[in-house]
Amino acid sequence: MEDRPRTSNDRSLLTGHAYRDDRPLAARQRLYDHQRPRYDLPGMVLEQAGERTGVWADVGCGNGRYLERIRAERPAVRTIGLDLSASMLTDLPGPVVCADAARLPLRSRSAQVVLAMHMLYHVDTPEQALEEAARVLAPDGILIASTNACADKAELDEWWARAAADVLGTDTGPKRMKLSDHFPAERAAEAVGVHFAEVDVIALDGVIEVDTPAPILDHYASYQAWSEGTGVPFEATLERVSSVLSARLKDGPLRITTRQALIIGRRSLTHGPQPTTGR
Repeated sequence: MEDRPRTSNDRSLLTGHAYRDDRPLAARQRLYDHQRPRYDLPGMVLEQAGERTGVWADVGCGNGRYLERIRAERPAVRTIGLDLSASMLTDLPGPVVCADAARLPLRSRSAQVVLAMHMLYHVDTPEQALEEAARVLAPDGILIASTNACADKAELDEWWARAAADVLGTDTGPKRMKLSDHFPAERAAEAVGVHFAEVDVIALDGVIEVDTPAPILDHYASYQAWSEGTGVPFEATLERVSSVLSARLKDGPLRITTRQALIIGRRSLTHGPQPTTGR
């Protein structure tokens, strides 16, 4: 049977390989240490949540980056971390729950804030996860989500495709796996608007600049779990990328453009959710 490329929402891959521990996730997070402007996403979450207290649910909490900040700055908030990967939760302070974003183990209207930060593209049906978020939120609750645009880090696509072509001996090579293609920023406002009365979109554009290939190679390597079935020898392509980037550094720092978005969905106190568009 012919291997097929793994998808961003392949559950066995997510829990058994890609997010068995936090090393691949941490590698992707570290690349943003070199971004300008530098966005303090946990701080933006706190700002958008305002003075809400009660229950905050971090869906797809991963290595607890947001949980740690919320618990430090909002001790009165009751935070719950939820993730599909039980092993990712092992070292996180509770309460944490192994759970599916499309079937949240929370009562209807029990939460004031639901986070879905760079994780909706891992859900089989993102629309179902958004419906669940709307269900568990109180009438004055807020959803705070994030994702990448289709053109995010386009340079990484170009460099990987060039290296893959060299390895395969072809004129062109396949692009790298882009997790967010399953739920890109271009579709996010419309999808959130089906379940929320008001939707705002905050663009998070920037430039990553590095003078060494190391953080970029670590970022590429974090996608190895998705390489099966692509027809591209992963290790050989990664080695070739290293050579390509080292050669490019002779002309100056390596630059990568970032295109991301923060999506805010608000319930209405007097009306049910209705379709809307982001600004």
